[in-house]
Amino acid sequence: MPRSLKIIVACANGAGTSLMMKMSVEAVARELGIPIEKIHHCAMAEGRSSASQYDIAFVPQNFINMFRDIQEKGTTVIGLRNVLSAVEIKEKLKATELYQSEFVHSG
Repeated sequence: MPRSLKIIVACANGAGTSLMMKMSVEAVARELGIPIEKIHHCAMAEGRSSASQYDIAFVPQNFINMFRDIQEKGTTVIGLRNVLSAVEIKEKLKATELYQSEFVHSG
């Protein structure tokens, strides 16, 4: 059985956009059968300081460089061009090593 993931979703101010991103991520995770232990939406500053405590961080593509060191510590960081696009969230999530190793089952 796959493990439950901890996910953080960050945008510039941590208000409306990150809440909508969070809802899109939750819907995609449900669709893909990914159990979520915890999902948190916040402003970029909080996301940057706490992302290493999560399995996956979703951030706007233009902020992804701020998360390089966090990615090096093992958190999967996904940059989104359209932060509200469930299609992009699904496509990029499915392309991650974490998804491939934990949730793709052969046979």
